[in-house]
Parts: sequence; C-alpha cells; structure tokens
Amino acid sequence: QEELVESGGGLVQAGGSHRLSCTASERTYGIGNIGWYRQAPGKQRELVVTITAAGSPNYGSSVKGRFIISRNNAKNTVYLQMNSLKPEDTAVYYCAAGDLGTTVPASYEYWGQGTQVTVSS
Repeated sequence: QEELVESGGGLVQAGGSHRLSCTASERTYGIGNIGWYRQAPGKQRELVVTITAAGSPNYGSSVKGRFIISRNNAKNTVYLQMNSLKPEDTAVYYCAAGDLGTTVPASYEYWGQGTQVTVSS
C-alpha cells in the first residue's frame, strides 16, 4: 500500500492555474505534517510549502503569494493550488509526511512518487 499518492500533474500554460492533490493512507496522514517539494532537472529538491497538523503553512519564497496549500482531513488529502504559474515552476512535485513539522526535507519520513508539472511559455 502506497503511503502517499500525488495526482493532478500535467501541462499548463504560463499564467494559468492548476491543482495538485496528495492523498495519504490514514496512518500516514495521521502523522500530521505534510510538505510539498519540487525538483527540476539538474536542480536540488526545493521547498514549495509545508503544513502542520494544526493547519499552519510555511511557503517557499519562490511560490509565496501564488500557491495555496489546504487540507481536507475527512479525505486524508492535501491540496496544492498553484496560480500565476511560470515556466520555472516546471518540476516533479512530491508530497511528504513527517512528524517534526519542519521545512527540511530530511525530516519527512514518507514520500510519494511525484507528479510532473510542466508550464509552457
């Protein structure tokens, strides 16, 4: 059983909006803290946003003001609403779960397989 499954990736035009979903197993979702990270070819994994069990978000500087994270506890799902997309947002987007509530990727124990988002100019 996969612990985390991302969905919603695809091709989007610059300036457009798109939403990703991360659905977790009940056990994994219960850990509480969920993070979205992304990795573009040849680049390091980058923080997009994290959200604590209490719902407190922490956005990366490159997406702040454009992306919005939310969670639906009844569905064990976290959403990433991406607005005003830019070509530099092109990456594989991963969701992760961890119990420390930090923004450091190494603190997240469970990772999804990732979903590709491509923003065309």
